[in-house]
Amino acid sequence: MHGTGDQAASESWMTAAKMLQDASPLTIPEGASAMTIQIEWEAGDPGTPPHRHSGPAFGYVVEGAVRFELEGEPERVVEAGGTFWEPGGDVIHYQDGNALSDARTRFVVTMMCAPGKPMLELVPEEELAQRAHLRALRPTD
Repeated sequence: MHGTGDQAASESWMTAAKMLQDASPLTIPEGASAMTIQIEWEAGDPGTPPHRHSGPAFGYVVEGAVRFELEGEPERVVEAGGTFWEPGGDVIHYQDGNALSDARTRFVVTMMCAPGKPMLELVPEEELAQRAHLRALRPTD
């Protein structure tokens, strides 16, 4: 039985945690709520259309590989065991789709949402055109 003194206390807690991601600076909307969601994309799924979040979001790829692109940053692929984050606010999140054409991808995201705001907001085509100069060059450009 744990806590009875019958066994020596385990010291594994001192080495059990492994830092996966450290992000800063953070701006968390006042009164924000936090939610954790799991997303599963089938093989080749392009994911969510360009969007933004009202607060920061932190992700961990459980299975497969995510094609990830934020405004101003080059597109990259985050494989299983990898992490990603985005600051939220005005930044456009262009891609979060499955980078694999032959297997499913699954990832978990914890995000902070400003009160009264949706979890994500799609960016209209007109705004994408206006901000095209802020998007990093893509491998096909």
